[in-house]
Amino acid sequence: MFRSLHNNITSFGKRKEAPKKHVRNEDEQFLLKLCGEPVDRVLQIMESRPEGLDDQQVSKRSAKYGRNEIAQSKRPSFLQDILHRLTSPLVIQLLLIAVLSAVIGELKSSVIVSIMILLSVGISYVLDRRSGNAVASLGKRVQSRSQVLRNGIERQVPLSDLVPGDIVVLQAGSVIPADLRLISAKDFFVSQGSLTGETMPVEKNALPCTAENLTILEQSNACFQGSSVSSGSARAVVVNTGNRSFFGAIAQSLNEKRSETSFDKGIRSFTWLMIRFMIVMVSAVFLIVGLTKGNWMESLFFSLSVAVGLTPEMLPMIVTVNLAKGALAMAAKKVIVKHLSSIQNFGAIDILCTDKTGTLTQDHVLLELAVDLMGVNSDNVLKYAYLNSFYQTGLRNLLDRAVLEHQEFAVGDSCRLVDELPFDFQRRRMSVVVSYQNDHVLICKGAVEEIYTCCNRYQIDDEIYPLIGMIRDDLFEEVAALNSNGYRVLAIAYNAFSPDRARFSNDDEKDLILLGYIAFLDPPKDSTKQALVSLREAGVRVKILTGDNALVTGKICRDVGLEVNRVATGDELDKMQPDEFDRFVEEAEILAKLSPMQKAQVVGSLRKSGHVVGYMGDGINDAPALRSADVGISVDSAVDVAKETADIVLLEKSLMVLVDGIMEGRRVFANIIKYIRMGASSNFGNMFSVLGASYLLPFLPMQPIQILLNNLLYDFSQTGIPTDSVDEEQIRKPRKWDIGNIKWFMMVIGPISSIFDYATFALMWFFFNARVFADPAAGLAAKSHAVQLFQTGWFVESLLTQTLIVHIIRTGRVPFLQSRASLPMLMSTLTVMVVAAGLPYSPFASLFGMVPLPFSYFGWIGLFLLTYGILTHIVKSWFFKRFGGN
Repeated sequence: MFRSLHNNITSFGKRKEAPKKHVRNEDEQFLLKLCGEPVDRVLQIMESRPEGLDDQQVSKRSAKYGRNEIAQSKRPSFLQDILHRLTSPLVIQLLLIAVLSAVIGELKSSVIVSIMILLSVGISYVLDRRSGNAVASLGKRVQSRSQVLRNGIERQVPLSDLVPGDIVVLQAGSVIPADLRLISAKDFFVSQGSLTGETMPVEKNALPCTAENLTILEQSNACFQGSSVSSGSARAVVVNTGNRSFFGAIAQSLNEKRSETSFDKGIRSFTWLMIRFMIVMVSAVFLIVGLTKGNWMESLFFSLSVAVGLTPEMLPMIVTVNLAKGALAMAAKKVIVKHLSSIQNFGAIDILCTDKTGTLTQDHVLLELAVDLMGVNSDNVLKYAYLNSFYQTGLRNLLDRAVLEHQEFAVGDSCRLVDELPFDFQRRRMSVVVSYQNDHVLICKGAVEEIYTCCNRYQIDDEIYPLIGMIRDDLFEEVAALNSNGYRVLAIAYNAFSPDRARFSNDDEKDLILLGYIAFLDPPKDSTKQALVSLREAGVRVKILTGDNALVTGKICRDVGLEVNRVATGDELDKMQPDEFDRFVEEAEILAKLSPMQKAQVVGSLRKSGHVVGYMGDGINDAPALRSADVGISVDSAVDVAKETADIVLLEKSLMVLVDGIMEGRRVFANIIKYIRMGASSNFGNMFSVLGASYLLPFLPMQPIQILLNNLLYDFSQTGIPTDSVDEEQIRKPRKWDIGNIKWFMMVIGPISSIFDYATFALMWFFFNARVFADPAAGLAAKSHAVQLFQTGWFVESLLTQTLIVHIIRTGRVPFLQSRASLPMLMSTLTVMVVAAGLPYSPFASLFGMVPLPFSYFGWIGLFLLTYGILTHIVKSWFFKRFGGN
């Protein structure tokens, strides 16, 4: 536009004023009030003095306001942690069975179940604690003391000892120890990205701030705990400490009970499904055996064994080992898992919310453009910007460092500093005067609006033109275009003075010649675009939640290939009704200028809509959202509160690491689902067989101790699941808990095993003469042998079929041909099958009431296994095609 206006004058339109924002609580309201007061009045209200408080005042205020410490969630003690794990419905169920078994004299059963509980609870406790300890050692607070004026003397005191009214002394590198109101400042810049998500340091001063359309974080004379000083020096009065600070209010909200994640819901749903099913089946078995056999105590023993058989008692251990294996695999990729359950949540993520700074971008400001007013790259503009940054004697900010790092110019002896006009907040610019090309040249750099007010001419190539009003307006439009592309823009202007002149003042910053612009950007990482493609292919949508500018964020997102259709700011979200809010949050890709609580509300809205949400952040402003998400992700360089709140801590802030983590989470979930499907369908089918056999047979189809042994051996065969390979289609898309799908799988696949159980009953009864039991002429020994032969035959067949079928159910493909189990999985199942076949011939056979089986028996069982495998594969393939879930 400027190019055409430079030749043909055009017009320029004005922008709308930003909508008014609101303040959150009384402590912020109080600080906001102080921001509008002059310094003398501020000290009067705080009952303080420029030389600080005296010891008596400090003592009284310490007693009144308490220590300047942030509330932190307490780590449970060993006993509390163990008790919490024992409150799982599944563990409670097993505990009741173990106790009841002991009471009625079934000590073997009680010991077996108790060992399972101890292993499950113990392993999960040890692994969780180990992960927690690793994160706790990641880092401590960098700044533990603060420089304070007390009794007129400057001293260092612990941060926790600060009280409202204290006068703190701040300089480059200082951590802001509480919420402060500045009372003096010089060239003072504060980095508050951990609170707002902004990359650039913000300017602060001690002047009253009367603007009504600014949030508390945008006040130019207030600083907040958790931010840090980038450059300059200042003094400030402490206003809010501890939990009354902005940071403290966020941290305090994190002590509330954490909402249930999708993994927790899935485990709980499956557990209660099995408990309801167990109650019905065990009651039925108890009544059938009691009524048909007439021995109610025997019926009780048998029913308790059936209850154990129906209980996936190894579920906590299998889940923990699966998750622990995933944690170890992720640790090798520089990822620390704090909460093991978060690994599965990681894999189930279908929406990832993240800030842009350091995730999409390099978190490193670079000089991207140095252009003249026609938008053409200009070495002249770059050289003048370099001289300005090089010769300034104050502390250089990020932008100055970016200029100096971009390209080095040899200044030599021919160029020297003559004078300097330092930056201040009224002028919002700074100038240096250098001896250059036989002149004293004043080079001015600063905010575009402020530089324009100093200029009456502009330069194109070597020609200089008058800067008239309409040209000036059009130049604003050119700058607005740069801003909309994500750049932070500074203007460069100059004027030449006589070489005889040695001293300059702010009054000399007038009638300058506008030379051009320098534009800065936090550029995207090289790996970001590929990472976003990988996430999209994995079925994960990415939403950017930031406290930064919407224009800057939009530019970065477009540069990295993130499609942007809808954008909203925190102000706009505040005005929406709940339904409109939920709908907009669902559709928008960028949500900018968000407060910490708004980020948490966005995450909560997405979860309410049925999404599994991951949130990645490293600042104080991210903590509430980290807690609200199904899985909170932070980095080791994050502030402490973010690391404490997160479920997963990355040692490298990279989306590619996230992609790897998501895939690992899906592998873990796939293997957990394998165990649940196998165990549930197998137990369901076995208990159908138990019900029928209990009614049809004149004796128990299997002894209680045999049921427990069968269950224990089967569980051992499943210990290879955590190492099992996973088919590609099982991790291609996010996988969520679908308890309905599990229930239907159990009801469809389970009864197939009953077909072959009943075939085995017929084989043992008719072919191997177990019916001798019903012959009145048969002796007691013959009858006893017939019963033991029958029970041994079903024990072996039951264990062989349910162990072999693991290989059919573990994949949606053709087993052994298109998909093979891992070696540990093959070995564990093969070992159990060998033990099952050999146990009747071992010295332990009599201990478990078994007798040797005829060798012809195994020919029949081989035929059953082949038929069972083919039929199950056909039904399984139909099920996955019809109901999904693979």
